[in-house]
Amino acid sequence: MRLIPALTLAALAGCTSFPELDAAQTPGIENAPYPQFVPIETLLADDTPVSTTPEAMEEVAARVAALRARAARLSAGPVIDNATRARMARGVVEG
Repeated sequence: MRLIPALTLAALAGCTSFPELDAAQTPGIENAPYPQFVPIETLLADDTPVSTTPEAMEEVAARVAALRARAARLSAGPVIDNATRARMARGVVEG
């Protein structure tokens, strides 16, 4: 019987719009032609060097620094404090 509400919620979540994805869309992309399919061998044989902008490199470096800082915080100690861990160990008490 709980299946129907769960399916309803899942269906509603599927109808959600994602404005941050729409905002990331390049202007005019909805009118652009579909890309051409090419054999994988052509893609693998392409020796064109990949280039990037200094701004993109700065963004990547900032993201790397943020991820390293987050990893350091997570590895510094327990993620769950002792009081919360003790409460979780007691389990759920239905009242």
